[in-house]
Amino acid sequence: MTESLRRGAADGAAQAGEQSSRPVAAITGGGSGIGAATARELSSRGYHVVITDLDESACVRVADELQHAEASQLDVTDPQAVTAIAESVHRRLGRLDVWVSNAGISHMAPFTEVTLEELRRTLAVNLEAVFWCGQAAARVMRRSGRGGTIINTASMAGKQGRVPFLSDYVASKFGVVGLTQAMAYELAGDGIRVNSVCPGYVATPMQERELAWEGALRGVPTDEVQALWVADTPMRRLETPEDVARVIAFLAGPDAGFITGEAIAVNGGAFMD
Repeated sequence: MTESLRRGAADGAAQAGEQSSRPVAAITGGGSGIGAATARELSSRGYHVVITDLDESACVRVADELQHAEASQLDVTDPQAVTAIAESVHRRLGRLDVWVSNAGISHMAPFTEVTLEELRRTLAVNLEAVFWCGQAAARVMRRSGRGGTIINTASMAGKQGRVPFLSDYVASKFGVVGLTQAMAYELAGDGIRVNSVCPGYVATPMQERELAWEGALRGVPTDEVQALWVADTPMRRLETPEDVARVIAFLAGPDAGFITGEAIAVNGGAFMD
């Protein structure tokens, strides 16, 4: 990760060193799926968006679509790299209003077959990285005196364990929900709100992989697995990344100004609490 973030080709935002007149939002895992949809949604609402992803070319492609956007490669499991991004954004643009910790991974295996390496990798990306990102964002927001908003992508698997072949993922997402509450409690005095979103069956590249994995584990075609997921959703369709992005944008904005510590279900009724 280099200190200078790559601006999107269409970007008309401030050059390095200038103050941004727009609110600034940083997004991890912004190269595809929910992260990319969130970048587009926040951009459409007037934010300068900083899109990060482990796949640099993916986040650059998203930034190139947008006005007032920039992109950078980021390994969220590297606390120093995360801190460098947060500090760079604040130094160059003069503010960091919103941080969306969205990067995540999954794999599928029966509980008794999950390896130590798989468990540690899932927890490192899905939980520990949310911790490092939250620390980096909160330190910058606290120092600025402006407050801010942190939004963590959890899952309906962070509220229930009735999810086949995803035990380590479930553990990581339950952790995100609890971490969100702890962050919200400690950071409220600094004017920093912290919430999480809990999507259901979202049509993303990750879901396409999970369809194939679950089909193989169940010994059924992927379209049969997808039909099971739709049947499990009272609104009778798969969720889109945009469904989640609009809720993230709401949590980032003033209409959610007195909401903190919540895990907002966005799943079409697949899990109700």
